[in-house]
Amino acid sequence: MIGRIAGRIDMRGTDHVLIDVRGVGYVVFVSDRTLMALPGAGEATALYTELLVREDLLQLYGFPTLVEKEWFRLLTSVQGVGAKGALAILGALGADGLSRAIALGDQASVKAAKGIGPKTAQRIVLELKDKAPAVMAMGGSAPAAPTPGDAPDDEVIEPTPATKPAPAAAAPSASAQAEALSALGNLGYAPSEAAAAVAEAAGELPEADTPGLIRAALKKLAPKG
Repeated sequence: MIGRIAGRIDMRGTDHVLIDVRGVGYVVFVSDRTLMALPGAGEATALYTELLVREDLLQLYGFPTLVEKEWFRLLTSVQGVGAKGALAILGALGADGLSRAIALGDQASVKAAKGIGPKTAQRIVLELKDKAPAVMAMGGSAPAAPTPGDAPDDEVIEPTPATKPAPAAAAPSASAQAEALSALGNLGYAPSEAAAAVAEAAGELPEADTPGLIRAALKKLAPKG
């Protein structure tokens, strides 16, 4: 299993990049959002990857963070959602946006992705809502794909001064969201309701720190009336 690719971008396509790793070229399919964030041809990059195996086909899919890779894996586990559809959703929403949409049951946001119909969007939200808290919690600890040269075995691939690592798809508040989820869980709230409250608060307060998110989420969880 190929879990990570680190090398130089040899070519950029409309939905994929060709990454040269010590003379071996790997075609890696990526979302529109990831493609736009990647550096230009000749520059170094690194992506976490998922290998899909079919009887007549082997394809690599690349992601800037482990959180996005996990969402891709979960999306493709839903009936009717293939790799292309999963990339379309991630391209439209990003990992953080998808976490928020799933936690809030926001089918409209999922349906906005190209090729995703209302029934498929509904199925995605219903089947993955209980898994959203665990993925959101990863945001505080899952690293972005390191740039080539970070590890000793990448010394052959020396990054140039212009090298730009692919930025994480998660929002700046991903760590705060994970910590807020943990705090609410310690207070006895169910994972699904805690995730929905944190996602809603994060959408309204994208720059909030952990205490701010916790306070905002607790207000949303407080009994009405």
